[in-house]
Amino acid sequence: MKHPSSYLEWYVNVAKVDYDFRSSGIAYFNYSLNLGKVDLSANYVHGNPQATDLLARMYDVKRENVFVSSEGASGQNARVIKLLAEKSAGRNEAIVEYPTYEPLLRQVQEHFPNVKRLERSEKDEYRLDAEALRKIVTQKTGLLVLTNPHAPSGSISDRHEMQEIMAIAREHGFYVVCDEIYAEFDRKTVPTLFSVDDELGIVTSSFTKAYGLGGLKLGVALASEQLVDELYVDVLNTVGNNSNITQVVAAEVLMRGKDELEEHQHKWMLFKRETEDWLNEKNIEYSPSKVGITYWVKLPVKDTYKWVNECAIPNYSVVLVPGAFFLFNLDYKLTRTNRARLGLGNIDPQKPNLIEGLETLEEAIRA
Repeated sequence: MKHPSSYLEWYVNVAKVDYDFRSSGIAYFNYSLNLGKVDLSANYVHGNPQATDLLARMYDVKRENVFVSSEGASGQNARVIKLLAEKSAGRNEAIVEYPTYEPLLRQVQEHFPNVKRLERSEKDEYRLDAEALRKIVTQKTGLLVLTNPHAPSGSISDRHEMQEIMAIAREHGFYVVCDEIYAEFDRKTVPTLFSVDDELGIVTSSFTKAYGLGGLKLGVALASEQLVDELYVDVLNTVGNNSNITQVVAAEVLMRGKDELEEHQHKWMLFKRETEDWLNEKNIEYSPSKVGITYWVKLPVKDTYKWVNECAIPNYSVVLVPGAFFLFNLDYKLTRTNRARLGLGNIDPQKPNLIEGLETLEEAIRA
């Protein structure tokens, strides 16, 4: 890759610690599979019919609008962005929100030579600003990439805000990709971009974050029938058909194991309340997190990147994500910031050590 992610490189190379506050998705979900006889030789050019129908019902769309892969949400993003870059010949410009999840920015840079940033202002609670978008779009704009809820702040864009964004997209004729993986925590609260515009709006998602199904690597995209067909052709010509067993297991778990999934997720809602109580007690400023299990916090530390790597990890065996990884502009220069992302996904509900970890985090902050 021309534009590898420095965040992912950092993430996989962090030493094992006692208190890990990096994960934005819940873990530790165990499920007793009862698949019966499965035709392990089966392959489907357009995805497993049972899984596709189930997802279509979940999102209230036609099955022709569902693209399923075994590459996870990140793989979906990479494949969708690549396809849209190829379709946007003559439009070599893309727009990515700021701040954002760095791998999204790098995937766009990989395929669009000119990238602009749409700022989501802290003083405006990181809401989407349609007028700010209007000022930077041109006839060369081929793509806008967003997240909803916003990563890292957790700010949720409502239907009206998305309608304003899509009106500009329609006026200028560019696609909008919205990564909605955190929306799966509460789909009633977060409407899909695809439900606002089913032609130029594209949704990518997965059940990694909300249900702990990271091991499945199931990726979902909602798009127009034409784009879905093109995405399946792209898969066929790169990796061949996607894993059918992934989709079989996903259908089993999402259909018959839904109650277990919800019960498992509920454990983290309890962790959220404890965390918010602790943040309030310690007077640590944070963005509201209505959906998801992460907090965009402001610490009394001038440089959280340096502090995490040189103090918190080696001296206190505690880690959270430095805010600098969400604040890259276009280059790889680490911004000095007091921001960090606190994630609760790695708390084990069988032997919870949340309060102990937060107390250790407080010691590291005081240091």
